[in-house]
Amino acid sequence: MSRTVFCEKHQRETQGLDFAPWPGALGRRIFDHIGREAWAEWQAQQTMLINENRLSPLDPKHRAILEAEMEKFLFGGGSEKPPGYVAPDGD
Repeated sequence: MSRTVFCEKHQRETQGLDFAPWPGALGRRIFDHIGREAWAEWQAQQTMLINENRLSPLDPKHRAILEAEMEKFLFGGGSEKPPGYVAPDGD
């Protein structure tokens, strides 16, 4: 049986994650308060940020940028699209 959480992003009960997807306190907060759907939305946003801004998750500075954007996206009302970003057809 899957676990449910009250997703802070979507403001409703939803299916929870199977494990903390990020280390530390932020990972625990995501595990406790973010649903699978919101996490999948963040992963798409993260991919776009990495590609458009040419970020490397291995670079500590870039990882800090992604972590800040992740917290804004999941808990703070959203993350900005990069300047000049044009969504591909179908989005």
